[in-house]
Amino acid sequence: MPQPTGPASRICPNCDGFASVAIMTGGRTPHGHPRTITVDCLACHGTGTRTVPARHNREGARV
Repeated sequence: MPQPTGPASRICPNCDGFASVAIMTGGRTPHGHPRTITVDCLACHGTGTRTVPARHNREGARV
């Protein structure tokens, strides 16, 4: 018997679901590992999904 599927997830249009990235800053630590910083998407705050419907974004609501 087929399983019902849930509704499609809403992926953030700004980051396409890749909400956090590691950016190499150059150089290495004393242990030889590359120095990185982690940056989250400003629109979805690192969740990867849209939290506010698009109609609210156009009406001037703050995200």
